[in-house]
Amino acid sequence: MEQNKLELVRRAKQGGADASEAFAELYGMICRDLYRTALYTLGNEGDAENIVSDTVLDAYAGIGKLREEKAFRGWIFRILSNKLKRQLAEYASRREQLSPAPVEEYADSLGKEEEGLRQAELQDEILFAFQALSEEERQIVAMTVYGEKDSGEIAYLLGLNRSTVRSKYSRALGKMRERLVGRGAAGSGG
Repeated sequence: MEQNKLELVRRAKQGGADASEAFAELYGMICRDLYRTALYTLGNEGDAENIVSDTVLDAYAGIGKLREEKAFRGWIFRILSNKLKRQLAEYASRREQLSPAPVEEYADSLGKEEEGLRQAELQDEILFAFQALSEEERQIVAMTVYGEKDSGEIAYLLGLNRSTVRSKYSRALGKMRERLVGRGAAGSGG
């Protein structure tokens, strides 16, 4: 599997007719991780889709500059990370709040109104706690939970020390837990 991925990166880097197909296969291997990381970081489906699209376009255009084939995944996540930072800075400059969809929308989409409301309220509480984190903490949590990255990969992507990533992740979860307990959500999982 890993050898196949390295071959796909080589083919994508070489250009030509085969490059697009190779890149499309590479994208297929990581598209869900890219999207989940963007969605969890931004909390907005449309913006997450746009950021991932921009990331893929930039990666496709710049893959010839990738030095080591085995670094493809980290390289494309670094592109994503930079785009997420810019988007979060734009949110802050416009002073927009990342607000979830109304509870009623969640209930309608889940079908069972009462269960839907409980799920939506819990999701709302989690998003509330997540938004209380700093930009860097949100990225670390999102990359760990949705990107399924370990502290070494995140450290590389964010330019941090591995132990720093682990301690920031632990502190971020602690902050979220405190915020949830403070709002009464942590013990209501039922």
